[in-house]
Amino acid sequence: MGQDVGGAAAQFACILGPDALSPVAKTEASRATIAVNRCVIERIHRLKILTVEVRAGRLHRHKPCSVRRYRLVKSANPEDLVFQSVKAGKPMRANNILSRFIKPASRKVGLGFVNWRCLRTSHATWLKLAGADVKDAQAQMRHSRASTTLDIYQQFVPESQRAAVDRLSSLSRMAQ
Repeated sequence: MGQDVGGAAAQFACILGPDALSPVAKTEASRATIAVNRCVIERIHRLKILTVEVRAGRLHRHKPCSVRRYRLVKSANPEDLVFQSVKAGKPMRANNILSRFIKPASRKVGLGFVNWRCLRTSHATWLKLAGADVKDAQAQMRHSRASTTLDIYQQFVPESQRAAVDRLSSLSRMAQ
């Protein structure tokens, strides 16, 4: 589980179980170490030193509500979760991660609707645009078949098709 893939790695459970107490992968193959960009790892490491303030109770006339401080990341070992509940460091439900972190961030940068499927589709398409081999994209997406990656997740991008046609044209000119 702790192996280094391409300089940086992280393990993610793809789906959280219904009780959200333990990460449960959809299939055993979904549980794996995947390559992650080094800047993502660096941001996760920076989260380790942050604290959040949680206000408890109601503000009364002369009594301020109590404030509790929690480390944002309870435990930061290689086997630990990236998204942990603030209070107990337990796994968060996938919907909470989406509504508390991902959707506000997407609104902040001007994106429209975002969900897990949209993020996975974008990731698969960007891998394709970056020139990743379909087998590499399949492994990164943790799909058992490359056809799932190709047919369901990777999207058609007109600019990519034009670039491929232009490259083909340059090859035919070189052959003449």
